[in-house]
Amino acid sequence: MNSLAGKVVLVTGGSRGIGAAIARTLAAHGADVAITYGTSRDKAEAVVAEIRALGRRAEAIPADAADAAHVIAAVDKTAASFGRLDILVNNAGNFLTGTIDQLTLDDFERTFSVNLRAVFAATVQAVKYLPDGGRIVSIGSCLAPRAGRGGISLYAASKAALVGLTKGIARDLGPRRITVNLVHPGPIDTDMNPADGPRAASTLAALALPAYGQPDDIAATVLHLAGDAGRYITGAEIDVDGGFNA
Repeated sequence: MNSLAGKVVLVTGGSRGIGAAIARTLAAHGADVAITYGTSRDKAEAVVAEIRALGRRAEAIPADAADAAHVIAAVDKTAASFGRLDILVNNAGNFLTGTIDQLTLDDFERTFSVNLRAVFAATVQAVKYLPDGGRIVSIGSCLAPRAGRGGISLYAASKAALVGLTKGIARDLGPRRITVNLVHPGPIDTDMNPADGPRAASTLAALALPAYGQPDDIAATVLHLAGDAGRYITGAEIDVDGGFNA
């Protein structure tokens, strides 16, 4: 039901963590996959090698998500290299923390350029290539509807803005049957947020399920949205957060 054979996917920020899991999962279900990376070239090439070992085409594209021109070029390169683009996964993001008295305008610009402007830029460019019935999936955060703690105002605001952008684009692209959805991960065990990190105990206490999620949990939801089974889901926010927002 979720076969992606013949489809081409671009996953931004696909060299590690959630992005890498999404890239591997979609490739395992038949898709050819391009990923972008910032500085993790070795990790990106390792993901590409894994995908090619599955018999799929794969490419790693260097792109700074803070630079809209890089993002646009990555979309163009994907379409040129693979001959088409069917699915866009906006995964690249940053997590800059600090209380409001510590933050600067530069912090604001960096956070919103990566977490919101890059999504906008990639989507605007991808729409030029996506066929009717294409898919756009963005990765949000369980902190968008509820900050949960201090020091994350900019991150939460950028992900909350992504909700409105997603719903608006879903309306715009509905006539073409292009679905546009947002997945909100909770605490996922990655290098950036390890399950044995200093905040793990307090994080677990806030969950309905007393465990961190795994990158594959997010990838499975993206797979559902990207495949035929997700054809009637659009403009949705889907929490994969262990009950953080329950």
